[in-house]
Amino acid sequence: MKTDVKRVKIKPLIFVNSAVLRENKGAECMSEEKKDKKNFGQFIKFVLFSCSAGIIQIGSFTLMSEVIIKLSFFQNLMQNNATFAKIMENEYGPMYLIALILSVIWNFTFNRKFTFKSANNVPIAMLKVFGYYLVFTPVSTVLGNYFTAKFASFAAINYVVLGVTMLCNMITEFLFDKFVVFKGSEGTAKDKKNSKKADEQANEKV
Repeated sequence: MKTDVKRVKIKPLIFVNSAVLRENKGAECMSEEKKDKKNFGQFIKFVLFSCSAGIIQIGSFTLMSEVIIKLSFFQNLMQNNATFAKIMENEYGPMYLIALILSVIWNFTFNRKFTFKSANNVPIAMLKVFGYYLVFTPVSTVLGNYFTAKFASFAAINYVVLGVTMLCNMITEFLFDKFVVFKGSEGTAKDKKNSKKADEQANEKV
């Protein structure tokens, strides 16, 4: 009789435990699915802002290469100033650097606010981004100069190299921003805003 009683008591426990396990597993699956959707949404936003930054980069690069550098002032400067002539020996490098700086400022500002919604210290975040470009910029500039010089006979080589460089920049910067620059601070801008709103409502009630 004792054995039968024990069996009756164990069965409900087994059902309860299996139900709890199923609930936990379902919650974990939902959490993973939600996380995947969030990451995908972030990447789409990052791509869109990167495209807008790309327009700025290509626009400024084109303006410099097709208009500014051809102005008589810069042409005379290259003829009369050996240092400037040396810098502009391969025009791609200096123009690429200027266009890159403009796009970086744009991209960082909008992605921090709207993609990662981070309220972390802006100067520190900028320093981390600066660290990324401290590696990416010289590597991409050297490689860009190399390929534009090697395939100089190809009319659109500057724009081909620029396009490939921008694609590599977008992918690597997204990963660096997500896992280094804004790690642990995603969504904190929204939390900070909600907290401030709650404080204001509490003060109104008082």
